[in-house]
Amino acid sequence: MKKNQNQMMMMHVSLLLSHLILLLLCIISIIDGAFASGKSDYVTAVGDPGMRRDELRVALEAWNFCNEVGEEAPNMGSPRAADCFNLTSTSLKHGVSKKDNLLGVGTPFPGISQGALNNVDLYAVEKELYLGSLCQVQDSPKPWQFWMIMLKNGNFDTMAGLCPSNGKKTPPFSDPGRFPCFGKGCMNQPTVVHQTTLLDGNTTMRGGFNGTYDLGSNPSDGLDSISFYEVEWKKKLGVGSWEFRHMLKTSKKYPWLMLYLRADATQGYSGGYHYDTRGMLKIPPESPNFKVRLTLDIKQGGGPKSQFYLIDIGSCWKNNGKPCDGDVLTDVTRYTEMIINPETPAWCSPTGLGNCPPYHITPNDRKIYRNDTANFPYGAYHYYCAPGNAEHLEKPVSVCDPYSNPQAQEIVQLLPHPIWAEYGYPTKKGQGWIGDARTWELDVGGLSSRLHYYQDPGTTPARRIWGSIDVGTEIFVSDKDEVAEWTLSDFDGLDRLNEEKCVPGFIRVMGVGKPKQARKGRFASPPIPGPPCTPACLQLEVIVNIHQFFSISQGDHQILPPNVSVFL
Repeated sequence: MKKNQNQMMMMHVSLLLSHLILLLLCIISIIDGAFASGKSDYVTAVGDPGMRRDELRVALEAWNFCNEVGEEAPNMGSPRAADCFNLTSTSLKHGVSKKDNLLGVGTPFPGISQGALNNVDLYAVEKELYLGSLCQVQDSPKPWQFWMIMLKNGNFDTMAGLCPSNGKKTPPFSDPGRFPCFGKGCMNQPTVVHQTTLLDGNTTMRGGFNGTYDLGSNPSDGLDSISFYEVEWKKKLGVGSWEFRHMLKTSKKYPWLMLYLRADATQGYSGGYHYDTRGMLKIPPESPNFKVRLTLDIKQGGGPKSQFYLIDIGSCWKNNGKPCDGDVLTDVTRYTEMIINPETPAWCSPTGLGNCPPYHITPNDRKIYRNDTANFPYGAYHYYCAPGNAEHLEKPVSVCDPYSNPQAQEIVQLLPHPIWAEYGYPTKKGQGWIGDARTWELDVGGLSSRLHYYQDPGTTPARRIWGSIDVGTEIFVSDKDEVAEWTLSDFDGLDRLNEEKCVPGFIRVMGVGKPKQARKGRFASPPIPGPPCTPACLQLEVIVNIHQFFSISQGDHQILPPNVSVFL
């Protein structure tokens, strides 16, 4: 009998040790993410923190004026593509083939629905999900897929009937001169040339995408009078960050173009995208509890009309504060953008109150109304516009363009100003511009928690959860051919640890939060699978069912170490 008891005890001790090993692995993983920034109260929210992972995951998407496809470019397939690979001892093993990238409407692929197979817009949506499945990396608290390069064509053919107005289907209409368009076909998608990532000389990896909107032209013959975009990436094996070099050129036919590198949600909606998305944000950042770190080096600015965004965050919630659910009539896209082009003026002014938000909130939570001309920081705002489906707007007000999103939108555009100093944002014109490359750490959550966003009176304040974070430029209806060029690296999103994110039923490291005292319990020996670990509070999801977890007592002494507690 005593021998059986000893065997039973040894079995339980062995199980406990296996649990503790899992716990230690989780702690090591979490601490590595938490302290990579040198700040113990933050963990990375992105799958590839600092862009330092050798095995790159990057994708490309292209949108027309209202964030759809409309029509595929000839022989290019649906405008979604990806470059994802793993390293072997001698080469890069790619997970996405040329055939995958060239998939176009009408061509089936695994998982495609019948409703999307012959619908050019829905086909692109499901192609992104398919490419995401090929690139996906298992991680905690959830898998992630890729960085996203986003292109957008600002041409709008009002006679094509392609874009809704604040989510409502709108018939063709004539409005000459309001939007750029050279005629039928002006909303086309670009060509996409993929330079598959290769290992150069056994030390450096390189790859890229490039193309033009001027169909029929050949950029290799020169870029005079044609549009062009290019994103190239490179990294030394095992050293530093990926460097993403971007170039965007407008032309007479395509004067309004956008190019960004985005970290999007791994599922759900991202900024301006009313479909299920894939991306890099494994922890959706929520105001006020997140920061963004990046290194930006701008070589060419794109001219006076270039709205270069040091940071642009996008989200979606309804005017009643509830989360978006795909109803384009009531969903509202929300954007906040810091423009660092020193040539961008403040349209918000004492004589242009309609271009200002109703009020400004200081870091110490003082509210300053826009008619307080002695105190309101007009120079901190380029432009504010309210959603077109809002019913209780304070006048005077500018209403956002109703066509350039699939639903109504609200935009807050900021400029460098001393009032943003506490958040790490630029405080004067020229900071971070050409010749002033910098590494920024931006308290995006803190700033965005104090900005005005419209909401219906008497409704519960919306949770400000951001589905996309991006960097890049929008060259806004240029008067002549313009070129922007910049390099982005070291991109990371940092999520603040806090007690509210802790969920009872997890093992927790002592000293973080307020863990309860470990309870004594009877022996039990359920099989325990591996993590994932939840980094939000140094929580460790080592348990399938908390009621099956056990603690071991021997007399009056617990075998469970004193720095680990279990609570139910």
